[in-house]
Amino acid sequence: MSFEIKYKDARGRVGTLKTPHGTIKTPALMPVIHPGKQTLQVSDYGAEVVITNAYLIYKNDDLREIALNEGVHELIDFPGPIITDSGSFQLSVYGDVQVSNQEIVEFQEKIGTDIGTSLDIPTPPSVKRERAERDLEITLLRAAESLEVRDELMLNSVVQGSTFPDLRSKCADALGEMDFQVHPIGAVVPLMESYRYKELVEVVMASVSHLPDSRPRHLMGAGHPMIFALAVAMGCDLFDSAAYILYAEDDRLLMPNGTLKLENLYEMPCSCEVCTNYTPEQLRKMEKSERSKLLAIHNLRISFAEMRLIRQAIVEGSLWELVEQRCRAHPFLLEALRTLKNFSEDLEKYDPPYKKSAFFYTGPESLHRPEVYRHLKKIKQIPPKKSVLLLPRSSKPYSERLYDIPERFYRVIPQQESVDQLEDIQVTVVDVPFGVIPLELDQVYPLAQNESPDSYDEDSLKMVRNILSDYLEGFDQIILSEEVVETFSLSNKYQMEEYHFTQPLNIVVNEQERIKMIADYQFGAGSGEGLFGGDVKIVKSRKTGKIRHVYDGEELIATLRASDGVFVLAREGARRLHRYLPYPKNRVVVNEDAEPFAREGKSIFAKFVINCDIDIHAKEEVLIVNEQDQLLAFGKSILNGREILDFNTGQAVKTRKGGF
Repeated sequence: MSFEIKYKDARGRVGTLKTPHGTIKTPALMPVIHPGKQTLQVSDYGAEVVITNAYLIYKNDDLREIALNEGVHELIDFPGPIITDSGSFQLSVYGDVQVSNQEIVEFQEKIGTDIGTSLDIPTPPSVKRERAERDLEITLLRAAESLEVRDELMLNSVVQGSTFPDLRSKCADALGEMDFQVHPIGAVVPLMESYRYKELVEVVMASVSHLPDSRPRHLMGAGHPMIFALAVAMGCDLFDSAAYILYAEDDRLLMPNGTLKLENLYEMPCSCEVCTNYTPEQLRKMEKSERSKLLAIHNLRISFAEMRLIRQAIVEGSLWELVEQRCRAHPFLLEALRTLKNFSEDLEKYDPPYKKSAFFYTGPESLHRPEVYRHLKKIKQIPPKKSVLLLPRSSKPYSERLYDIPERFYRVIPQQESVDQLEDIQVTVVDVPFGVIPLELDQVYPLAQNESPDSYDEDSLKMVRNILSDYLEGFDQIILSEEVVETFSLSNKYQMEEYHFTQPLNIVVNEQERIKMIADYQFGAGSGEGLFGGDVKIVKSRKTGKIRHVYDGEELIATLRASDGVFVLAREGARRLHRYLPYPKNRVVVNEDAEPFAREGKSIFAKFVINCDIDIHAKEEVLIVNEQDQLLAFGKSILNGREILDFNTGQAVKTRKGGF
């Protein structure tokens, strides 16, 4: 199997999965095909891959004979990749199936399926723990057996464990040690049918966080488009849908924000060929079979359109905005989104720090996005000054818009006598959702590329107060504008006195301090001095007046990227960072085979990496070294540290320069 990640956002990934019958672009929706009953050619509406039930084929003499003689692709008339289920669904419904795990695995290989499935035990939600543990042991035993039985068949193995997160994690850990190609997350349909989306989040996150990053994850039975974005953001890559036909047979239309009943429609809801060519009244008067087929086409069009929208959102970095939109369509989906804040640390590790899309604050849930969590972690690695001046937000970038500085200020009464230390003062803007933004960082993504309403909601006010409480502990003297005090109700928390500057306040950002703080924020505490210590020359853009390059004499150290305000290293910058940062910080270590290619400036593939900084994020500047920590090259990471170590296919680093 070959699975490669091309783009990332949150835990979502756009990738390619190669199978014997073609390449699947993920995230992907797999329409469920009922063998012998399918009348709709789903490939006409966007299907690259389908899923069908091997057990139903196995139990039907006529279907079994065709599948064994001509193959499953001929049987269901689909030339592309086919995944087959093993009968676990029937096991969950009827309590028993008339086939063994070995028999169904061997059968799936004989009929030429692309990806088969072992016969797991789907344990429903809310059972007693003893049953869940017992079923899980059988699932794991059958998983191991299926690997011994198969020859070259690509195999699914399903993560089970009911609604016990620790059992889901245990199962994922065990399956991750085995040689499977794809990992479905099973027995979640009852959660979705009963709108228990909060528990769905807990089950999915407990599973994906313990599965290998190099294998696709399939959320079984998740066929409604309103759930796709949330599931993708949690790291799910594949979805199967019987909903398109089941809902159609019940005269219901799928939409990204819910379900519509045909009986209630006055107008058709979208621009697909069904909605543009028929009125609700015309559809209601049709024969049921004809109407069901047309509604199924609509449901497929909507479902595939949502998947395309999700892939585009990942590429441009706006997946979280889409998730927030979709989750506000239903109260229990909103509850599920709020539950994701419990997994902020995990999500931040996978979320790229630099994106094409701006950060849009759409409500209190945005406060818990990975970008905010990351900023609050990074701000702690900025060395504090003696004093701090807190200003309200203005137009962006703040450092260029301070023409309306408030005239009234307050000072937090110090615990002990102190003299004015305004020669060493940090000027910081207080804003939502990032809380505190030092002026030196006001052009860095996403601090400069974010938008929030002028009127703050109570959740954001409370969060900023908490951020300030933590942030202000590092300063001896705290001066606040009246607007900051009033907006965030700080007079209730601090004892203050009115403060007057002895001379007119003229705030100018020192460019040397700016480049050093950006480097500290980007690479870690002290990196600014490591990169830009000594006598450096700052060159600004003639057009914008902003910093563009930093030189040591005639030697370029780094370029400040205009799109996101972070540094792109040059050779001298890579050398300096390599000297300053301790091994393995910011490093990707390659084996001897890759060393000459790295020196030539060629991209680094994951299979040649033998070690790396586990805390690397996708899209970060990284150093490429050998086992002796000799600098070979530098570039931009495609994957994060965990993914780099887990993958054996695809690019890990896009090399900028070699030649060291």
